[in-house]
Amino acid sequence: MTLLQIMAADNAAEVRVRTTDDAVITAELARRGIAFDRWPVVADAASVASDELLAHYADEVAALNASGRYRQIDIARIHPDDADPAWQQTAAGARAKFLDEHRHAEDEVRYFAAGRGCFYLRLEDEVLAVVCEGGDLLSVPAGTRHWFDMGTRPDFIAIRFFEEADGWVGDFTGDPIGAGFPTLDELLTAP
Repeated sequence: MTLLQIMAADNAAEVRVRTTDDAVITAELARRGIAFDRWPVVADAASVASDELLAHYADEVAALNASGRYRQIDIARIHPDDADPAWQQTAAGARAKFLDEHRHAEDEVRYFAAGRGCFYLRLEDEVLAVVCEGGDLLSVPAGTRHWFDMGTRPDFIAIRFFEEADGWVGDFTGDPIGAGFPTLDELLTAP
């Protein structure tokens, strides 16, 4: 379920908006200059090879990148693998990498082909938690302070769009704000 929860930046308990309505999510994000869209999903995307998945989305990718702005387009994927004894440690390391607030010099554009993850966008006096799932496309504007939570059991496939090869490298702010907000898992189980 795609979810938007808007909270006061100085008080996560002050929930201003909580909705799963796509029209409301799109409108609230657009009011703040954040692009959100939906693309069709591929059934059982986890079993589809990355190059085949990119080929499947060729028309959508071409339309999004009509200007040629994005020179690096790839797929990031992580899936639970309980047969691998190192998987839990690998997953925890991947999750921890982006839980701290950071920003990028370019837009952070992600299409979730499957699974889910949550972007937390810090905009002046509010924090927007945007839980994206398969079918969601989100563009976080360059310079926006944010963090990302893939949950305690990461499972997603995302097409990533970059202007430069190092576009994914974050400029970490050092602000511990993320620790004071509900995690992805907590957002999903909240009433």
